Amino acid sequence: MGEKKSFALRIDSETMKAIEKWAADEFRSVNGQIEWMLNKSLKDAGRLKPKADKKEDFNGTQAD
Repeated sequence: MGEKKSFALRIDSETMKAIEKWAADEFRSVNGQIEWMLNKSLKDAGRLKPKADKKEDFNGTQAD
């Protein structure tokens, strides 16, 4: 994915609870879940091309 950059994110508590639950269900960190959600949304919108050199597992996460 390349260089990662940090930034502050303001999010309401109800949304955060939903993301925390989803992350736990998928055995991911909250940060990892948010990254996955952003990448999936970008790919679905055609704004980020999937990398041909990496395969996605059944959850849609990239496996090395």
